[in-house]
Amino acid sequence: MTDFFQDQQPLQFDPDGSDLCFRHYNPDEILNGKRMEEHLRFAVAYWHSFAWPGGDPFGGETFERPWFGDTMEHARLKADVAFELFDILGAPYFCWHDADIRPEGKTFAQSRRNFEEIIEYFEGKMQGSKARLLWGTANMFSHRRFMSGAATNPDPDMFAWSAATVKLCLDATARLGGQNYVLWGGREGYETLLNTDLKRERKQAGRFLQMVVDYKHKIGFEGAILVEPKPQEPSKHQYDYDVATVYGFLKEFGLEGEVQMNIEQGHAILAGHSFEHELALASSLGILGSIDMNRNDYQSGWDTDQFPNNVPEVALAYYEVLKAGGFSKGGTNFDAKLRRQSLDPIDLIASHAGAMDICARGLKAAAAMLDDGSLESMRNERYAGWDLPSSQQMLAGDLASAAAKVDAEGFDPQPRSGKQEILENIVNRFV
Repeated sequence: MTDFFQDQQPLQFDPDGSDLCFRHYNPDEILNGKRMEEHLRFAVAYWHSFAWPGGDPFGGETFERPWFGDTMEHARLKADVAFELFDILGAPYFCWHDADIRPEGKTFAQSRRNFEEIIEYFEGKMQGSKARLLWGTANMFSHRRFMSGAATNPDPDMFAWSAATVKLCLDATARLGGQNYVLWGGREGYETLLNTDLKRERKQAGRFLQMVVDYKHKIGFEGAILVEPKPQEPSKHQYDYDVATVYGFLKEFGLEGEVQMNIEQGHAILAGHSFEHELALASSLGILGSIDMNRNDYQSGWDTDQFPNNVPEVALAYYEVLKAGGFSKGGTNFDAKLRRQSLDPIDLIASHAGAMDICARGLKAAAAMLDDGSLESMRNERYAGWDLPSSQQMLAGDLASAAAKVDAEGFDPQPRSGKQEILENIVNRFV
């Protein structure tokens, strides 16, 4: 044990508790025939919780952590503290980038040795913890070598370097029993068309993803391959802008049956959508895999990665997840970070505990809305005309036969209310 959390005991479910505890998250509560823990599948993000030093675009580090450093001793201490937090929270999963968990070496070979050593250390830590790996991924955006992209880089040597990096991380994810592997295209985009060949870069990105899928099958990895849509940040134009854009990309390269989405609330907002829109669209396309649960500061206009605190937003998100049948291999990853002024170890515990409670409240509201059935009943009523055999016959026919229906039946369609306010009032009864 380290002394970072000062022997903090695991948090308990206590709805009337006055100390640090869960007031809404009860892992064993049954909703729709499944334990709450199995519905939510919480994961702690290694990067924001243990690797982020508290900087922002206008200021440097504010956090002072005993594991900040570039040695393997620092990496092992970071892992010790991380698994202590996982156990305090009772979190069933965690997630990492390679750069979060190992120091950068002077060569790829040295970085690989550092990485493989810490993966072996993780195996030992996992033997004494319930926490398992929800997903691994490669950081191919922070180091200056990735300034022009990874798979989309104009330098073929960088394509090869990126392939070696993903192979290493995918091997490690499989070794640790990871449920998924995520490709986060942080710099797969461009800043100016003056030096960019769009067609070439898209082809490179598509071929790279095909290679990843092929390698997954080669090594027998049973987890899902996920792509995380990411608009605007950091590149001005991202190739993986939103769910619709990524789905078109997957169709172009024949990957729509192989790859699913990891969807983040903050990224959905940056793309000009709501979180529930992106979830509903992914579900309708059959590519909803996992989620990153965070929020933006809506006044700032950029990705602030704050812990969730809005029950109505969270409830609408989980409503779409539950409608889709819930998570299979995915889960709820907290891709969120403390505020720069939240310096103390207790802040790291409280932020996750509060977010887990918010998600639990949202999930219960979503389950109650589904059980009530009013929203789905009104939706079905709105489209009931399309269930008639004559309507299905029209849809299967041609334009001329559809047009002839008007003269033959002599009808004059009149608008019908969409009842939006009534529907919103129904939602507000539950949240």
